[in-house]
Amino acid sequence: MNRVLLSTIVPLLAAFAVFGTALATTYVRVEKDGTKTYSDRPIPGGTPVEIQPAQTYSAPSTPGVDTSRPREEQELMQAATFHYTGCKITPQNDQTFTNPQDVLVSVSLTPALRAGDSVTLSVDGSALPGGGSELSATLAHPERGSHTVTARVADRSGKSVCDATSTFHVMRSNLNSPTRTPPKLPPRPTPH
Repeated sequence: MNRVLLSTIVPLLAAFAVFGTALATTYVRVEKDGTKTYSDRPIPGGTPVEIQPAQTYSAPSTPGVDTSRPREEQELMQAATFHYTGCKITPQNDQTFTNPQDVLVSVSLTPALRAGDSVTLSVDGSALPGGGSELSATLAHPERGSHTVTARVADRSGKSVCDATSTFHVMRSNLNSPTRTPPKLPPRPTPH
């Protein structure tokens, strides 16, 4: 088995050695009509051409990433410096709804929700169902009045990384309202 392996590797190494030296020098000859002839062997009337090495690019190291530290420690350091650049809640502050069936409460984040972070949406201090990775919830048939909506995004350790608050208002018609116009009734029939 060793002879077979050796008899295969030695010719390959010899071929690479010959091939490598052949690529080391290139010759060019300019013909009478102006065309150029290239060769890897010396040609009559040809001159050696110096071939520049191929252009390469090495990316700079990523700032803040220390490869000598364990991965978990690096993740903790990155998490400590992470923050959302945008944390916007809807409904917008001072938005008014008239006789709504339900109100959609949501939060939009920039950048998107990070893996491991959790969202808590609450209205008037009571958490809405959903949570976790859900960025929206529906408040069914909200009561008349003003309501405070809060969105809190927490990281894996429970530390808040984004907070947003908004107050919206719900108006409901009332049959006894002085501004309410009573409906027009058809005229009563007159007796004959």
